[in-house]
Amino acid sequence: MSGRTEGGDTERGIRQFCLVFFLAALAFLVFSAPASAAKIDDQFRAWLQDDLWPQAKAKGISKQTFDAAFDGIKPNLKLPDLVMPGEKPKTPQKQHQAEFGSPGAYFAEKTVRAVTSGGRAREATNAKTLAAIEKRYGVPGEILLAIWGRETGFGAAKMPYDAFEVLGTKAFMSTKKDFFRTELLAALEIVQRGLAPVGAMKSSWAGALGQPQFMPTSFLKHAVDFDGDGRVDIWNSTPDVLASIANYLVHYGWVRGRGWGFEVTVPESVSCSLEGPDQGKKISEWAAMGIKRVGGKPFPPSELKAEGFLLMPAGRSGPAFIATPNFYVLKEYNTSDLYALFIGHGADRIGHGDQTFSGNWGPVGDLHRSDIAGLQRTLEAKGYDVGSADGLPGFKTRRSIGKWQVKNGQAATCFPDAGLVAALK
Repeated sequence: MSGRTEGGDTERGIRQFCLVFFLAALAFLVFSAPASAAKIDDQFRAWLQDDLWPQAKAKGISKQTFDAAFDGIKPNLKLPDLVMPGEKPKTPQKQHQAEFGSPGAYFAEKTVRAVTSGGRAREATNAKTLAAIEKRYGVPGEILLAIWGRETGFGAAKMPYDAFEVLGTKAFMSTKKDFFRTELLAALEIVQRGLAPVGAMKSSWAGALGQPQFMPTSFLKHAVDFDGDGRVDIWNSTPDVLASIANYLVHYGWVRGRGWGFEVTVPESVSCSLEGPDQGKKISEWAAMGIKRVGGKPFPPSELKAEGFLLMPAGRSGPAFIATPNFYVLKEYNTSDLYALFIGHGADRIGHGDQTFSGNWGPVGDLHRSDIAGLQRTLEAKGYDVGSADGLPGFKTRRSIGKWQVKNGQAATCFPDAGLVAALK
């Protein structure tokens, strides 16, 4: 209790009351918290047997596999995005995804260099394997190394969670129950088919498996045995890890012989609202509009007739790029523009030496997700297509901002800021 009181008797009385209240509250926490957790444990066990087991059985999972997977498993209430039984989902005001700070923070040199130096060190060691994978799948080794480094530090990151604890908890009580239920059933299938024992099913806090960080459904679809030992091992086998990543990218449309994109300069005469994968042009057309590669290099002749897309992750407040369709394949690995850009940039540096972006990231960000969502709803009400009012400043939101700014006599920046949020309230 804060603040001052006047009068000694009153102060002593309040101290006594506070002490009694504190002891009562402490007793409540001591005795009620375990009881509450125990109640959730009981509900979880009932859910496993009455709800999940019938579906697992129908999918060919044996009782032996099912019981082994959940032996001793309890809900992990420390995981994020959970909804306690009987409660409604709550959206925190402040979000910590990279998109809501300055995008430049995502490319901190210490982080990028750990991937690029580690990638170069492993490029020589795994040269034969990488060459064989590229020959089969058409994905450059530098891309595979960048993803491997970004996801798990080339396998150094430990997976501390039991996949069935994570997936079970989230399927039972997360904000995305259906998604995690599907992944949980896939994890059971992995064990049932003998692809991995229960004890090997270690994951991240989100339930992603192994060095490539595959969700269980992705494991079943894309993991491959490239070392020829008769089993798929994305936990310990480097050839299997790298080939599985390549197979994943090919499944989503990786174009053999093309890179991910080029950093460019965009003249003021070219609107930032032309951004997006649905507004592609031949790269020769972008060049004719005055867009140039940084450093004075021309676009490769083989690229001029191919399609490219304007990419401005921070609008006019950051570097700009002409992306190829392969950039959007990288986004299938992680839906963030910044993630895909990190992988492409990291791959370039692994292959050609450490060089930072020519463009600088401006002082943007520091908005709450709720601020961006409110801005999106206002733009939607005015007839703009922002994709969805989810608080994520994707390309549709960015270009809608640019269009609104031009219509209202402002210079187009194509990125949300505090002034824009205030103007559109």
